[in-house]
Amino acid sequence: MSILRHILLINHEFPPVGGGAATASAAIAKELALSGLRVTVVTSAYGELPREEEKDGYAVLRVPALRKQADSSNITEMTIFLLSSLWWVLRRGRLLGADVAIAFFGIPAGPAAWLLKKTARVPYIISLRGGDVPGFLPESLRLWHALSGGIIRFLWRHAEFVVANSMGLARLAQRAASKQKVEIIPNGAATRAFENGKDSRALDTANRSIRLISVGRLHAQKNYPCLLEAMSLVARSSWQLKIIGDGPERRSLEALAGRLGIADKITFCGWLSRSDLLRHLEDADIFAFPSIQEGMPNAVLEAMAAGLPVIACAIEGCEEIVLHGKTGFLVPPGNVAAFRDALEKLMSNEEQRKTFGKNAQNRVREEYTWNAVALKYARLCEKSASNAEYSNFF
Repeated sequence: MSILRHILLINHEFPPVGGGAATASAAIAKELALSGLRVTVVTSAYGELPREEEKDGYAVLRVPALRKQADSSNITEMTIFLLSSLWWVLRRGRLLGADVAIAFFGIPAGPAAWLLKKTARVPYIISLRGGDVPGFLPESLRLWHALSGGIIRFLWRHAEFVVANSMGLARLAQRAASKQKVEIIPNGAATRAFENGKDSRALDTANRSIRLISVGRLHAQKNYPCLLEAMSLVARSSWQLKIIGDGPERRSLEALAGRLGIADKITFCGWLSRSDLLRHLEDADIFAFPSIQEGMPNAVLEAMAAGLPVIACAIEGCEEIVLHGKTGFLVPPGNVAAFRDALEKLMSNEEQRKTFGKNAQNRVREEYTWNAVALKYARLCEKSASNAEYSNFF
């Protein structure tokens, strides 16, 4: 008989705040709640969002973080969340009665999970997301990882399980802590939102522009200058590109589009509601993803679930989900000419787009549903709770 009743998720980002990890934690929370488990999420307060609410069958508790932007947070804001979540554990953690905690990001969520273990004997799981792994984006995060690496490894050692969302991220974590065992549970996609896929509308593009789409935060990691430069070089002139997302590089990217002479073909949409995002994915013909480092990108999985062929860089994470020559094309990171060539191949071959898109959709439905992801986390939570009960008994 299962002893698992109540799971606590801790993540400083949670919709409508944050990016891929926020989407993942919300989807997992929803699926766990649908399975009959009680689920509570502790996350950052933001704007006018309620401090406590019920959503999709689970509870959301928001603690102070002084977060200023929905799409990004800085070290100060994450530190405030870390301290607020520790205070929350001391004040309410024992009363919550959770059986297991899942901390998304070792930092800043991990310390609260560790304190809950010490004060209330609640075991915890660390879900690695990318930036919390030493060695990820070394150009921008090297100093942060040098300062926090010891704490990160300490939190990993005291976790029941450490989980990465891709084989590449697992290897990176094991390079940072050679004796650390790392489980792999991939991200998922909202397959239910695309039940009809692209069979429900005409795909003929002979008499209209090719519609391309990309989704992601507008900062250096996502490498959008590569995409814009590649688009400026494609032979076909009838195309439109929508970039959904926002961030510190938006103005420079808009200026680059102007200098390249393609500003009239590109729409910077900013962040959209969930329903609007899904609608734009369904209306597109090709998904372009120039990012140079990822854990496992939710944006790519959702594009595939929508039946879109994908052009992405051959990086860890993308290489695990995009099958080159079957669901899309993988190109060398930052190689503008290779990205242009892949774009031209797909833009000029409607039958290939349709075949790749169908293959992509089938792959996600068979291997990357959020239900399957949540079930894997539930099994680890069950093991964690059982181990804790056994150790407490003795």
